[in-house]
Amino acid sequence: QVQLVESGGGLVQAGGSLRLSCTASGFTLEPYAVGWFRQVSGKEREGVACISGSGANGFYGDFVKGRFTISRDSTRTTVYLQMNSLRPDDTAVYYCASDLRAGYGGLCSTWEVTDYGLWGQGTQVTVSS
Repeated sequence: QVQLVESGGGLVQAGGSLRLSCTASGFTLEPYAVGWFRQVSGKEREGVACISGSGANGFYGDFVKGRFTISRDSTRTTVYLQMNSLRPDDTAVYYCASDLRAGYGGLCSTWEVTDYGLWGQGTQVTVSS
């Protein structure tokens, strides 16, 4: 079964850190750009970070401001999101998603939710003040 599974969410105090993992099963993530998104109830899902298929390029939402780092591991099945200096307004459900579109060369070309064809179930991150 082809799927993405997120893990690593939880409750942390403001200023703390979490590392989220996005693990693929049934296929390899390597050729595809992978994005992390987050969503607060009642609001639209927003792009947090994206890493290219090669792992050479990472892109971040403006609100990240150097606090988060996206990376891929050598097994070609997992993408990480290291989140430091967490703030209460980072509280959300975090999702990873893979851009499976052909012809984009695994580049991070979009923050459009509809361009990402495969999504995980999400992991809750709660930052207390």
